[in-house]
Amino acid sequence: MILFYTEEITPRVDYTVRLFFESILKANVTITDNYEEFNQSELPKINYSEKEPVSGILVKPHGLLASEKIEEFSVPEVWFNPEKTFFNPGKSLPFDVFSAAFYLVSRYEEYIIADRDQYGRFQAEQSILFTSGLLKKPLVNIWAEWIAESISQEYPGFVWPERKFSFLSTVDIDNAWAIKNKGFLRTSGALLKSIFKADFRDFRERIQVLSGVLKDPYDNYEYLNSDFKGNEEKVIFFFLLGDYNRYDKGISCKNQEFRKLIREISEKYKTGIHPSFFSSTDKSGKIQQSEKTRLAGITGKPVEISRQHYLKISFPETQRTLIKNGILIDYSLGYASQIGFRAGICTPFFFYDLEHESQTRLLLVPFQVMDVTLRQYLEYSPAKATDEIHQLMEEVSKVKGTFVSVWHNESVSDRHEWKGWRKVFETMNQKGFGFVNA
Repeated sequence: MILFYTEEITPRVDYTVRLFFESILKANVTITDNYEEFNQSELPKINYSEKEPVSGILVKPHGLLASEKIEEFSVPEVWFNPEKTFFNPGKSLPFDVFSAAFYLVSRYEEYIIADRDQYGRFQAEQSILFTSGLLKKPLVNIWAEWIAESISQEYPGFVWPERKFSFLSTVDIDNAWAIKNKGFLRTSGALLKSIFKADFRDFRERIQVLSGVLKDPYDNYEYLNSDFKGNEEKVIFFFLLGDYNRYDKGISCKNQEFRKLIREISEKYKTGIHPSFFSSTDKSGKIQQSEKTRLAGITGKPVEISRQHYLKISFPETQRTLIKNGILIDYSLGYASQIGFRAGICTPFFFYDLEHESQTRLLLVPFQVMDVTLRQYLEYSPAKATDEIHQLMEEVSKVKGTFVSVWHNESVSDRHEWKGWRKVFETMNQKGFGFVNA
């Protein structure tokens, strides 16, 4: 048991303290505002106030956790400058790790920075972790390790619960097939487009796939089953079931082959909904609810997990819609343009609604790397991508966090622009599954 003292137990304090000790360090914590009780206790203690403690670890508060406002303020450089966030275990921490962690995990900056990219997404390049050169570090988990080390030195008899690295390989099915099962109009239109553009390679491939001579380039499900064999419980598939539009060009949810595919996958793996592009800004929640109902109708199972298509999330509207529609866990927290730790953390955590000043029941599971980010946005070679993935996995392993990747059925085709990327996928899974199965 850890005893944590603060002069006022605000919702932000309660949330952040439990994030560190219960979610990350897996330890029990009691929060008190009784200073006399705190001083008399012989438990491992943290004093989060300006008062000099008789014993225990001292952390002087910045003030963010006592506030109920969402406003711009000058973030202390010491929070994120790697040359200044040094740590000498002892009776005090060098800066307010609790305010720093809350700032990152609550996504405070996404409430106050208005600029968005062409798809309406908060841009990685605007984040404090990117500008500080620390996007590839799970800072909140690292700070948790600092706290644990400091407490262990001050209270050598305290035993921390065992924690282990975990690994999740997730696949988004935006388009189950590249050519097949698109319907007469879409299929005819694609063939005519190939003719008008004089793209005879594309035309020939389409004819061969439609006639059964060639396998559809996105039909990689047998390969995925083979690669995941023995680790099915560490895999999640997300299905896009939105109506056809400019951004959602998947297979119709009425297509019998698609429905059969979804049922087969749901029998082997955990499955979730991939809410469509416009669902994230539909405050009524009707679009998302309709798509969720479609998936449940196909699988015959409750739908409780999700990842937004295009990673299009807007704090706090998207999360409130997910909660309204009965989603318990969301896997959207990451960037399209950069790899790393969007919220500076590699442990699943509950969404904190800043406008309502309360912790919700929606669990957010951050991911660190996505196939499209590596090849398209960052223009990495397969070899470079493999190195970057391994470095990120090592960072997560060191703090015993959860490594999550995002891939698509088309990116493991090993064809055209994805030539060589199947090996990246395989190597990542071998390393990740090997870690957790060791």
